[in-house]
Parts: sequence; structure tokens; C-alpha cells
Amino acid sequence: MTTAGSGPRTLAVDCGGTGLKATVLDAAGAPLHERVRLRTPYPCPPDVLVDAVVSLARMTGEDFDRVSVGFPGMVRLGVVHATPHYVTEAGPFTEVRPDLLQLWSGFDIQLALESALGRPTRVLNDAEIAGLAVIESKGFEVVLTLGTGLGCALFDDGRLLPKVELSQAPFRKGQSYDEQLGHHARKRLGDKRWSARVAKAVNGLRPVLGWDHLYMGGGGAKHVKADLGPDVTIVGNENGLLGGIRLWNDRAARGRRVEEI
Repeated sequence: MTTAGSGPRTLAVDCGGTGLKATVLDAAGAPLHERVRLRTPYPCPPDVLVDAVVSLARMTGEDFDRVSVGFPGMVRLGVVHATPHYVTEAGPFTEVRPDLLQLWSGFDIQLALESALGRPTRVLNDAEIAGLAVIESKGFEVVLTLGTGLGCALFDDGRLLPKVELSQAPFRKGQSYDEQLGHHARKRLGDKRWSARVAKAVNGLRPVLGWDHLYMGGGGAKHVKADLGPDVTIVGNENGLLGGIRLWNDRAARGRRVEEI
């Protein structure tokens, strides 16, 4: 925790498949409060998630001027186009409920949270927000996050590119990257075997995406034991929250370069 500085305070929220995390950051991105956390509630229709985020905001005990939210799935201009976990009955990789699919498809999560929290709010894919915290805005940079599933964000000279839902693509044995690389798989396989699987994924994606640099983040990144190569950097999970400042400061999510702001 640190002393508040001048400038706007940002409530930064990271919505995951198994947990919801939040803190309040000062204008420089320093946390004003220790991170608070709730288990993601299931079933999780939009109103339940909104209520959970409001509860997180209250738990910080801090005032804030604006809100940044990382959301798992495909979000465009604050509207949810697809989310893999919140449409399930009891959490990741359980049965998908048709009624939840309908409720989430086209839901304006940004407007809903802005109304509930009473502050200007921006919502972006969670891997994209994490990427804003770590990219150097040099060349083609890719961010992969290892958590409940696999997150992905693409940047070209600091410009956020359209979302690619890599997590849903088939990876091996008829299963998706989410199923093969998420924390459920790591707990089942153990860190060593799971890390070899992560390395296999990275080596397979390298010639497909052709990045200049890859950043590997998320809560699972610290468990990677394999050598992923000199063009890969492991970054901390805290970036899922810290990127919330850059989302406001450089408007990278709007398709502008960092250097132009």
C-alpha cells in the first residue's frame, strides 16, 4: 500500500474464470490498497457479475474516479461477443447453459458496470489489459496469459490489434488451448509435464504468429519450468490490474499508438 498522489484514482478489476481481483491505483499506477479477491460466483449471469464487482469496489475501502475492467472473452467497445466461462452452470469446463449464452451475447458490460459503480468505466479483454502493462511498443508483440484458460493479445508498434480468440482453437487430442493449458490441466499433470505442454504450444505458435517478442503472463506463468526461448519474457500476474492505468492514459485499446498520446 502507498500514499495517494495527485491525479485520478483508478479502480482496476481483473475478472477471471475462478476469481475476481481488484485494487485502487494512483495516477502513476501504484496500488493504494492491497489486492482484494472474491471467488467467481456460478452460475454467473451478467447481473451476478456486476454485483460481485460492486462488492469488490466496496471491499477496497477507497474512493476512485474511474474504472478499468479486464474481462475474459471477446469484448468490443464494451459489449460482450463471447465469454467461455460465465456461460457455464458451475464454472470453467462444466456444462454450458443456453440461457446464459443468450444473456451474455451482446451484453453491454461496460455500460452496466458504469451505471452500477457511478464512475466512467472501460472494459477490455483481460489479456489485452495485461498486455498494456508490459509491451514496449516495438514491433509485433504478443501477450499470452496462463490462467483458467489461455488469454491472447496482439500489438503492432503499440497498437492493439483486433481480438483473436486463440483459446478456443484446437491444440491437441481434440481439445482447445483452454482445456490443455489452463490451471485445471496444470493441477492434473504437475508443473513439469504441463510446462512441456506450454513449450510445445509456444513452439507451434512461433512460426504462425511470427512475433518480435512474446510475453507470458497470468497466474500460471510463475509455474512454467521450461525454457521458452530468448524471444519470450515471463511477466507477473499483477499486470492484469496494472494495465488498467495505461488503458486510460494512452488509449491503445482505441487503436492508437502509445507514442501518439
